[in-house]
Amino acid sequence: MAEFVHSPVMLEELLSLLVPPRPEALMVDCTLGEGGHAEAFLSRYPDISYRGIDADPRIQAKAALRLGRFGDRVSFLSGYFDEVLGAWEGPGPDLVLFDLGISMYHFVESGRGFGHGKDEELDMRLSPEAPRSAAQLLAQEREEEIARIIFEYGEERFSRRIAAAIVAARRSGGIATSGRLAEIVSAAVPPQYRHGRIHPATRTFQALRIAVNDELGRAERGIRLAVKLLAPGGLVAVIAFHSLEDRIAKRIFREFSSTSASTGASDLPISEDTGGAMLGLLTKKPLESSAEEQARNPASRSAKLRVARKIGAAGKANA
Repeated sequence: MAEFVHSPVMLEELLSLLVPPRPEALMVDCTLGEGGHAEAFLSRYPDISYRGIDADPRIQAKAALRLGRFGDRVSFLSGYFDEVLGAWEGPGPDLVLFDLGISMYHFVESGRGFGHGKDEELDMRLSPEAPRSAAQLLAQEREEEIARIIFEYGEERFSRRIAAAIVAARRSGGIATSGRLAEIVSAAVPPQYRHGRIHPATRTFQALRIAVNDELGRAERGIRLAVKLLAPGGLVAVIAFHSLEDRIAKRIFREFSSTSASTGASDLPISEDTGGAMLGLLTKKPLESSAEEQARNPASRSAKLRVARKIGAAGKANA
């Protein structure tokens, strides 16, 4: 029996807001992971069908074991979600979910150097099809570009010091493991910074993972595609775990909506005159995880959930 290490975040909030608009709705999970959200939705709504997308074939295999009892109600699509949605064929989905946080599986089981707590190969690719690993990125990029990545994607104030230390270290043998990178970052920052609330390498690791997998670019493209693909009355939900992701979701939702179209009600009529808007916002401000969930699952502390409803005509990804 497979063991699952990732707890689905903000599950109760999702189940209350992401209600299928019809019994035989099609739900697309753009970040299937170990299948926790999928299991809950398939159990609650016995007539929906579910398509799970994931870039990592190994974690998708775990989800397939977990969801096997649902038979042909579940299908699995391999690849980064923006690429899968960009090649979408057939009717638009009724529900789309993005859980943009990386699964705990990747830190605990993958062996690809996602976290600073283990000494593993410094890979960080979610998909084996990604063009280069984190180690290759650090070996190839100029110091200025490494500093930019760490500053912009990690919001790390000591990015220049860290980049300089990385370039100095690679001259004497390279940086092949996550443990080595964590040592370099820790030594590069001021002593008082090493004993803060989080490990001094946390933001650097986050930034490199985002860069290796083009996470922000994929979020931008994927959410836009989902909005256009949604069937009328369909719902799209985005769970973000840091400000960069949440800003993307907020901006896109606002772009596709308007003051007259936005509403907290779930029964907005599709035929309402919306002035050309495609979305009505069910969450004008993002929802956050409850204190109870945060105590139970510390990984949920930074989660922010936004949900919107399609009120315009169905469209194609290239509309």
